[in-house]
Amino acid sequence: MELYFLRHAIAGPRGRPKYKDDSLRPLTAQGREKMQYVALGMKNLGLTFDIILSSPYVRARQTAEIVAQACKIKNKKIHLTNNLLPPASIEELLQEVRASFQKSKNILLVGHEPHLTQMISCLLKSDQPLAIDFKKGGLCCLSWDRADAVLNWLLTPTQLGLMAKK
Repeated sequence: MELYFLRHAIAGPRGRPKYKDDSLRPLTAQGREKMQYVALGMKNLGLTFDIILSSPYVRARQTAEIVAQACKIKNKKIHLTNNLLPPASIEELLQEVRASFQKSKNILLVGHEPHLTQMISCLLKSDQPLAIDFKKGGLCCLSWDRADAVLNWLLTPTQLGLMAKK
């Protein structure tokens, strides 16, 4: 199974009175535009997803919707899960995957930093979070055989955007 970790795109600034509830911060216009290029780059790479699991926070959900639209995935294949929010453990997320999506071959997980890096580090059997420069709109691919994981690649949003212009 391939697990794709996608960090949400650029969102409204944290701590502003307009966004007292962090979970409600949406993508900015710039974030939406950049994410559309990232999603097109993902499509041009030939990536397909059986399911998209997303944090329920607005910015992550909006990121997932942009990818679903670009890759022609029906919105009903976007599942919101609290297992992509801290303090959920990777084991809780993997239990959800095993229970509900065991037949899926390619799963896109849309979430937040530093939680995604912590999850990736755990899957790669690191006791400490790895030093990963996981940019907003960045995408990481791991192969997971339900016991061990292998890092396949990590792409920046700039690299994915260049693939959109292919």
